[in-house]
Amino acid sequence: MTDVILPVLDEATAIPAVLTALPSGYDPLVVDNGGSAEVARRLGARVIVEPRRGFGAACWAGLEAARSELVCFMDCDGSLDAGELPAVAGPVASGALDLCLGARRAAPGAWPMHARLANHALARRLRRRAGVALSDLGPMRCASREGLLSLRLRDRAFGWPLEMVLAAAAVGWRVGEVPVAYGPRLGGESKVSGSVRGSLRAVRDMSAVLREL
Repeated sequence: MTDVILPVLDEATAIPAVLTALPSGYDPLVVDNGGSAEVARRLGARVIVEPRRGFGAACWAGLEAARSELVCFMDCDGSLDAGELPAVAGPVASGALDLCLGARRAAPGAWPMHARLANHALARRLRRRAGVALSDLGPMRCASREGLLSLRLRDRAFGWPLEMVLAAAAVGWRVGEVPVAYGPRLGGESKVSGSVRGSLRAVRDMSAVLREL
């Protein structure tokens, strides 16, 4: 079994569809960062509560609580198809990669232009900085739990996804990506891509990581 860490903040609308779509062998570990715990519990998911707000805080709490050798991360807003988790986990399970990301292939209207441009700019800086051939800092990803813990990631905000890749590359991990579908989220507005302000906040947090590492 592989634990799938699902950081949630006011994602009650999307949680049922996301949990239903999880393939056999992938267990949900919902990390409630506010407002979604009861829905996940009623659906039988294992839930932990992380009171400290922040995407990285929720992801780190899930990583510490996970029990499987490999762990996956995925947004829980319904924009990603949980059925594609085996495609992301496969290269890690086979030993071909140490960290695999899902590079988003967006449906029309699913990925606002401001968010897409910000992501591409960060991916380009990452390629120059760390030499990893990534086109996207995708939120669906897989790696070894013990390996990730050994990286001692420090960011607890939106810099977490970038710090993971930078830290992994710095210690010689093989980092790669596979394409995954990306559609409209199910209810509510994305904390990152839903507004220019959200995207700028993510860029700010990730730029801080680039400066510090």
